[in-house]
Amino acid sequence: MTTQSIAAAGLSRRVFLRGAGTTLLAMTILPSGLVQGRAWAQMPKATKPETFASLVQMSRDCYPHDRIEDKHYATAVEILDEAARGSPDQLTLLEDGMAALNRAAASAHGAPYARVAAEADRVALLKAIEPSPFFQKVRGNLVVGLYNQKDLWPLFGYEGSSFDKGGYLERGFNDIDWLA
Repeated sequence: MTTQSIAAAGLSRRVFLRGAGTTLLAMTILPSGLVQGRAWAQMPKATKPETFASLVQMSRDCYPHDRIEDKHYATAVEILDEAARGSPDQLTLLEDGMAALNRAAASAHGAPYARVAAEADRVALLKAIEPSPFFQKVRGNLVVGLYNQKDLWPLFGYEGSSFDKGGYLERGFNDIDWLA
């Protein structure tokens, strides 16, 4: 927009820029309140930003779906982060658990966990800590935090609740031809 067209519309430069900034912000923020892309890494957190980013990578490695963007994994990790805001014990579990995972990654691969290039190497690191309370906390959170995001359900073929639609039986789900 040119300066003359802004003036012709009866807007001051300041009002135009404020409106443009608001529009840009609205385009950046999703309806769920999450920022798209990797901008989630800049949002205030209880955990350190590098811990949060590593938890997102860990989430992707635990439940890998190539069609799902990182923002959905970040949504699941935000649940952990929110719990850590209210509980110093939870924050310590996350920070110390990720620090230990980073040390193991650095020892085995010369880089922190999130920077280990090969997915198989990251998965091997996760298998080694699988019995730990840290891993179990993150994994357990992901089951609900990731798969309970309604905008992801169509990717998995889940239509949502059936009760409000009259159940499954009369909607094409009664085709159990493999049962005798």
